[in-house]
Amino acid sequence: MECTFSHHFTSSQMSFSSFFLWLLLIFSIISSCVNAFTGTYGINYGRIADNIPPPESVVTLLKAAKIKNTRIYDADRSVLAAFKGSGIEIIVGLGNENLKEISIGEDRAMNWIKENVQPFLPGTRISGIAVGNEILGGTDMELWEVLLPAAKNVYNALYRLGLHKTVEVSSPHSEAVFASSYPPSACVFREDVSQFMKPLLQFFSQIGSPFYINAYPFLAYKNDPEHIDLNYALFKSNAGIHDAKTNLRYDNMFDAMVDAAYFALEKAGFEKMQVIVSETGWASKGDADEAGATAKNARTYNKSLRKKLAKKKGTPYKPKTPVKAYVFALFNENLKPGPTSERNFGLFKADGSISYDIGFTGLIPSSAASISHLPFRGTGALGWLGSPAFTTCAATLFLIFRLLI
Repeated sequence: MECTFSHHFTSSQMSFSSFFLWLLLIFSIISSCVNAFTGTYGINYGRIADNIPPPESVVTLLKAAKIKNTRIYDADRSVLAAFKGSGIEIIVGLGNENLKEISIGEDRAMNWIKENVQPFLPGTRISGIAVGNEILGGTDMELWEVLLPAAKNVYNALYRLGLHKTVEVSSPHSEAVFASSYPPSACVFREDVSQFMKPLLQFFSQIGSPFYINAYPFLAYKNDPEHIDLNYALFKSNAGIHDAKTNLRYDNMFDAMVDAAYFALEKAGFEKMQVIVSETGWASKGDADEAGATAKNARTYNKSLRKKLAKKKGTPYKPKTPVKAYVFALFNENLKPGPTSERNFGLFKADGSISYDIGFTGLIPSSAASISHLPFRGTGALGWLGSPAFTTCAATLFLIFRLLI
């Protein structure tokens, strides 16, 4: 009896130990499943203005609108402090002006992260660092050369700090990186860009980062209104286009732009990389030569885009991959240079009221108090357990477990 009891005790002890080790493995793997984007809808919070609400009011506005993802173009301390405890995912920007310095050495990146990112974690949910903005395809060739070294230094610094599994490293691109994007299946990277783009994509592929593209049907239409159907650009009923090579039909330009990026990635050897739209939007006002820049068109585009993203569906070429996008922009920015359209992309006016109605509630003074107390459905413990990232990781672990027992 003693030997039998001892045998059962040892077996039970071993089973418990094995179970405990499995628990550690499960949470270790889950922790590596980075999800820098909650849902499918995000917004760019630009601040080139002297009349927009303070960051604290912006948090209230985003909560009321149930927008859970935002991007800023720097790492402003007042913004990051205001977002503490909000549950909103925020991507910070490492400005183009900092790339040369950061590319020199990992210690420079480490200092930047220790000053601009680490002090705000985990209270502020900094989910990513965008290294530069629209570098490749731009005019500064020196920045082309330092983009990859800068991105590597940022990632390596995050790795040393143990933050690489929670803070994503990326770099958004403009449509200028493509040689052609019509029809979508013909899209390829420009030859001069490709020699810089491929090593960058190789690095992002290794660390699991997506490809971010700034896709603007508005700019395409503005530049060629004679040959582009406005309805096609605005998600309205139209004849669409047919891609003869793939036999796919596109009834809106946004989908075509996303799929064009997928085709370019595929031809470059990165067919598994996800595409996320880092900027898209429509100007509500413009100069006389800026075709289509009206409040009516802006409302149509942004309302239709919001409905599309809410459906969590894919594109004609990637129907099973939900499209994710950050809308540009939160506010009209009165100090932005360039044509009038540049200062009129905001879904909200400087005072926090809506620019036009697409279903959001603005910061109305008479009800500001009640808005600030609206319940916010952040990603708490239960919400996180029901997230796609958890579900995918859990399913994978279950299959592994079944194979081993």
